[in-house]
Amino acid sequence: MLDLDAYLARVGLSGRPGLAELHRGHVTTIPFENLDPRRGIPVSLEPEDLERKLVSERRGGYCFEQNLLLKSALEALGADVAMYLARVRMGGVPGSPRPRTHLVLGVTDEGARWHADVGFGNGTLLEPIPFGPGGDHEQAGWRFRVVEDGPELVLQSTTDTGDWIDLYGFVPEPVPLIDVVTSNWYTCTHPRSPFVTGLIVSAQHHDGGRMSLSDWSGALTFTEETPQEASSTTVEPGAAPSLIANRFGLEATLV
Repeated sequence: MLDLDAYLARVGLSGRPGLAELHRGHVTTIPFENLDPRRGIPVSLEPEDLERKLVSERRGGYCFEQNLLLKSALEALGADVAMYLARVRMGGVPGSPRPRTHLVLGVTDEGARWHADVGFGNGTLLEPIPFGPGGDHEQAGWRFRVVEDGPELVLQSTTDTGDWIDLYGFVPEPVPLIDVVTSNWYTCTHPRSPFVTGLIVSAQHHDGGRMSLSDWSGALTFTEETPQEASSTTVEPGAAPSLIANRFGLEATLV
């Protein structure tokens, strides 16, 4: 059983917050990071391990950890939550599907159905949006929408030029936990997984600001961005642990 009070304190809340408030509190408090897979430590999805790492130890995590922790909290508050596995499209080659290595939640709360996701790295939803295709949703200056592409629902966002780009797509058929565990194992242990070979740490702020440290595009780069502008600085690998500690509040051991 999740210690709901401890989780709520971790995300700066108390009592019985609503879905949007809880989602935003989680996103803007718990960093996204792959420090464990990066140094060869497999990620456990056992509830007690998630609570220890992300709540008690005040660490961050990636999509499987983040969204499973949110799922536990939402269920403790009375919501019904289904899990979906998505293929990341952002940065991919059209026509070359990636494995289903992203976890998305469908939340039924007070009779409405919502698309929730606190784990899409540097650029996840600040608050849930209505489940399924529909209109544009503006969140602190960032814009999101869901469109249909064959059997898949595709979450899109806009670039700084206003063009829509695909973030990820998923078939809206709930999956059991064993499928999530299998995808997680691939993501955190496969020798060609970017979560094993590379580094990413990111955080989002209530005002819409984002920051990330990543080497997925080549050189290790620290980026800060808003919906209007972005700036990037190359970082020497030896300086990464202190930057992660000072800007993201995490103790980082990279080897």
